[in-house]
Amino acid sequence: MTTRSSALKTVVLALATGSLGLSVSAAAQYNQVLSNDLAKCSTGAGPAVKVTVQGIKQASGKIRVQSYNGTKSDWLEKGRWLTRIEAPAKSGTMTFCVPVPSSGTYGIAVRHDVNGNGKTDIREDGGAMSNNPSINIFNLGKPGYQKTAFNVGSGVTAISITMKYF
Repeated sequence: MTTRSSALKTVVLALATGSLGLSVSAAAQYNQVLSNDLAKCSTGAGPAVKVTVQGIKQASGKIRVQSYNGTKSDWLEKGRWLTRIEAPAKSGTMTFCVPVPSSGTYGIAVRHDVNGNGKTDIREDGGAMSNNPSINIFNLGKPGYQKTAFNVGSGVTAISITMKYF
């Protein structure tokens, strides 16, 4: 496996993890599965992130968009995602509305499970993150929260993310 493939595998594995053993208060804060309701990103709505995902290579499988607090303790940590939206993949570009709990600093991670099997298939599946950081041997596919974090105000913040495949 190449270094680049190893790096993407780390990203996709990080995005695929779920959670176990959370306390009741943590469960209320984390792991909220939502539908993709674009009305929550309309004028006057918020706080929310309107995420445009570009470069989806094919219309098969599912796209998963997850939000995280933009902190070292939460970013890509198992069971620490705030919200998750999954939708059937469409080739090209898709738009998601990701509500967030309040104004603050967040990060977004996207995964394309191309064959929809719920498993990480490094040669097929894709991944991407807010601010489109590079993935290389030095960060092992898990860029630090500083590279992916962005601020969300009381309204809707629009970002664009480009998928990466190997």
